[in-house]
Amino acid sequence: MHQTDSKFAVRSRRVVTPQAVAEATVLIADGTIIDLLFGSSEAPAGFAVEDCGDAVIMPGLVDSHVHVNEPGRTEWEGFETATRAAAAGGITTIADMPLNSNPVTTTYDALQKKLASTQGKLAVDCAFWGGVIPGNSGSLEEMIDAGVRGFKCFLIHSGIDDFPNATEADLRKAMPILAKRGIPLLVHAELECGESSHWEGEHGSYKSFVQSRPRRWENEAIKLMISLCREFNCPVHIVHLSSSEAIPLIQQAKKEGLPFTTETCPHYLTFAAEEIADGDPRFKCAPPIRERENREKLWQAVQDGTIDFIVSDHSPCTPELKFLSQGDLKKAWGGISSLQFGLSVIWTEGQKRGATLNDLARWMCENPAKFLHLDHSKGRLLPGFDADFIVFDPEAPQTIEQSGIHHRHKVTPYDGRNLSGLVERTYLRGEKIFDRGEFSPPRGRQILVETKAGKKWKEVSI
Repeated sequence: MHQTDSKFAVRSRRVVTPQAVAEATVLIADGTIIDLLFGSSEAPAGFAVEDCGDAVIMPGLVDSHVHVNEPGRTEWEGFETATRAAAAGGITTIADMPLNSNPVTTTYDALQKKLASTQGKLAVDCAFWGGVIPGNSGSLEEMIDAGVRGFKCFLIHSGIDDFPNATEADLRKAMPILAKRGIPLLVHAELECGESSHWEGEHGSYKSFVQSRPRRWENEAIKLMISLCREFNCPVHIVHLSSSEAIPLIQQAKKEGLPFTTETCPHYLTFAAEEIADGDPRFKCAPPIRERENREKLWQAVQDGTIDFIVSDHSPCTPELKFLSQGDLKKAWGGISSLQFGLSVIWTEGQKRGATLNDLARWMCENPAKFLHLDHSKGRLLPGFDADFIVFDPEAPQTIEQSGIHHRHKVTPYDGRNLSGLVERTYLRGEKIFDRGEFSPPRGRQILVETKAGKKWKEVSI
């Protein structure tokens, strides 16, 4: 693993610090931020200075919800392509989901295969989630000791048979273990109840798809998880919140002081069901993209802090599994590829609603780093933190074109979309890993935790 031993500085009239956007110079040595000098102060002797002018310097993004799919389904995506796309999008740390790789990450042995599969491929740092499925509660502590940050479960069929959904009885076995270790349970919160999932209407109808997975499914699942969170005092995190009707429930859980957090995704904050043409499976995801009024309520919850952060839920597949030529939403794999575009998408939409660069850093850098227990080293520009940062031009227009997409497959609902903001350069621990379309050799590390050694987080060079 190459390790920089240089020292240098970057300066700009717009540096995103935790307090404000300010003129500053960031001093970096041995991959770590050692100081911030505000105003026109000059860097000390020996520091080569890169002056970025008016371009924004902000922390590297942290995306805690990425389906890389390696090993076993690398034809869908893989660590090499996913992490390059992340770097191009200004993301310096990801956390990999336990599916849709094969084997799924639900045992110690499967985790070891996952870790081995990253060898020489990580363009950015990578943490790992395990999975809770029926019958694997006896494997959880071994996986915690081996380095997973927490565990993902589904309350409804996951889409692949090798990652079955957990029942309430399964969760009652798992949650005391996770609570004892202070490890979060990440929940795909859809609970099939009441309305049937029967598909009414044409298979290409987006309205029919939305009606097949109603808001009530999310609402009831979140009610269940709040109850179990209260009973076991186990940290619970709701992934990819789609239903705005669940927001009052989440607000009440937070008011109680429960360890209950929530994320949403760029697609729920950008698109609206009324605007999606029938027969376009690129927009299919679960839970569905809902109506315009729902989107605006999600935005309000992001802005008032009810929703803690924004992550991609990058969930790619092969183009064949999207059934694009048939336009069949019922058959199509549900997942949206967006890892590379999140920053520009949220900046584009956020500006319309008064969002600032500091908001962006809080939603996409600081808070997901805190969720991953990396708030001592990632997500902010502070002395002692990793020198993970990006140079971002918030005024630059860009149009998403397939030729510039670095995911393995180019199928995305953002294709052709006009956005504001462009990542020019990305730095990982002080090393430039992306520069206007060019990549350095892989510099990323596995980020694991050794709970047997006093719960101290560690990074592993590979």
